[in-house]
Amino acid sequence: MTYKETLLWMYQQLPMYQRAGKAAYKADLSNTVLLVEYLNNPQNKFKAIHVAGTNGKGSTSHMLASILQEAGYKVGLYTSPHLKDFRERIKINGEMMSKRSVTAFIKKHQSFFKENQLSFFEMTVGLAFDYFAHEQVDIAIIEVGLGGRLDSTNVIIPEVSVITNIGLDHTQFLGNTLALVAKEKAGIIKKGVPVVIGETTSETLPVFKQVTQEKEAILITAETGSIEFYSCDLKGNYQLANQRTARVALKQLDINEFQVSEDKIKKGLANVVKNTGLMGRWQVLSKLPTVICDTAHNKEGLKIVLRQLQETPHNTLHFVLGFVNDKDVLLLLGMFPKNANYYFCQPKIPRAMTVDCVESFAKTAGLKGDGFKTVKGACRSAIKSAGTDDVVFIGGSTFVVAEIV
Repeated sequence: MTYKETLLWMYQQLPMYQRAGKAAYKADLSNTVLLVEYLNNPQNKFKAIHVAGTNGKGSTSHMLASILQEAGYKVGLYTSPHLKDFRERIKINGEMMSKRSVTAFIKKHQSFFKENQLSFFEMTVGLAFDYFAHEQVDIAIIEVGLGGRLDSTNVIIPEVSVITNIGLDHTQFLGNTLALVAKEKAGIIKKGVPVVIGETTSETLPVFKQVTQEKEAILITAETGSIEFYSCDLKGNYQLANQRTARVALKQLDINEFQVSEDKIKKGLANVVKNTGLMGRWQVLSKLPTVICDTAHNKEGLKIVLRQLQETPHNTLHFVLGFVNDKDVLLLLGMFPKNANYYFCQPKIPRAMTVDCVESFAKTAGLKGDGFKTVKGACRSAIKSAGTDDVVFIGGSTFVVAEIV
């Protein structure tokens, strides 16, 4: 199979959450356990940091990878979803694994995958773990895909676990209260392994305290104490909390095995994009007008992004927005300013909410704008309509951003 044929086969095996939503969510880790045993447990052949959370886990993971890379270590990075290229999910020192490596792995193990009906995500986790073990990385940063307790990545025993924060996202899987979501995320906490919590609330902190006590693990809350924030090339205001979390997590690593100076921390934070290739986080695409995109797609994430947009100098705000159909879009649209221009669109994935539905919700929310059949068509219209002193924001969904970066 060619690389293109390989990816097509992977996508078609079983529903993938990125494309299909709830039908892809599995109720246990039995398939993943079966897979890693078949692969001779590659996850036990490298050290790791495991990162979960409602918002910020991707940025925090990339910060950690960049800092450790600057410190001279060979660093694996596993994240999801990808924006442009499947191989964005699996990198070593910022370099995507080769197309040939992806194809060879799938070809070698295809009969096993078929026989056991492995999902796209399970195969991808196995691919990442096998690749990191084969390449003998010093440490891998492993981002949780969804939730924690039942996520396919949750077969590793990391050096430190990280939970950035808790919000009400993916409630159809994780629960409809902060405490229930926290319990699912806390499923990554392992016996005796320190866990860093980026942000807590009165509802989530008792959950983390209970689980760490049961697991005999050390609980560290990153929000206590003060630090001097370093310059970072990730410019969203929300990145300050992620920086704090990443730096506190680094302190939990064994200093005899991982020595990371303050100078390397500063360099790592200053070069996250350069070192890792991260896209779509308060990314300025052009000027005159200023065009910004961001992958924030839930209430907590969008609240911070919208506040920063209001603080960004502008004459008029223009929003290019599209959503997936398992979000409370009416709730999200109610957060957006009414004195702005809107361009509604539909990303090219099966889970996309139709532009007609988005327009209907927008009308209910008191937002005025036009619908477009494509993301790029909406972007072109917004940029054409905007003055040089205006700001155009593109977002609402990761998949909208993926089509324009």
